[in-house]
This record gives sequence, structure tokens and C-alpha cells, in this order.
Amino acid sequence: MKDRDIVDRTYNFALRIIKLVSSLPANKICDVIGRQLLRSGTSIGANMEEAQAAYSKKEFCNKVGISHKEARESNYWLRLLKDSGQIKEALIEDMIRESEEIIKILFSIGKTSKSGS
Repeated sequence: MKDRDIVDRTYNFALRIIKLVSSLPANKICDVIGRQLLRSGTSIGANMEEAQAAYSKKEFCNKVGISHKEARESNYWLRLLKDSGQIKEALIEDMIRESEEIIKILFSIGKTSKSGS
């Protein structure tokens, strides 16, 4: 079941986000970005979990769409942390790659669901 795989993957991504945010340096920049990243990074999986219980195709597509947007936002915050030098690139590059893969998967699920295939 492909949809369940992405639900598990986004759950694990959320766990990694929580660990990353809790390890960020204690400064104003990381407090602000960390808060945003925590919200968006944990929302991806929460919305995919809700999509699994959708009552209609429209509701499913909506929740997948929200997950996709949250994944893009998370990727933004991760890149911002890296490029601003707030965290070492080696500590975050795998998370950035994972967020990019999740974005592609969610886009594909959304596109397939809307087309009815």
C-alpha cells in the first residue's frame, strides 16, 4: 500500500524534525526558524494521516495538497538554516534530500488522485 508508505515516511520525517529542532543553537534566529520548521515539518505527516481517513476523493486530494505545501515549506526552512550557517551542512543535507523526495512523492500522489488513476 503506497499511501501507507508515505504516511510512515512522513511520520519518521516529523520525528527527525523534532530531533533537529531540539538540537538547534539557542539564539533568536534558530528560535524563529525552528518554530516554523517544527510546525510545517510535523504537519506533513499529520495531514497524510488525515488523508487516510478522508470521506471523499476531494477531501483526500485536499489533505495531500496541504501535505505537499507543508513539505515545500519545510524544505525552505531547512535550506535557510543551512545557507545561513546556523547548522553545519553535514548535519542537515540528508534532511533536505528527504524533504525533496517527499515533495516529489506527494506531488505524484496528488496528481494521480486528481486524474482518477
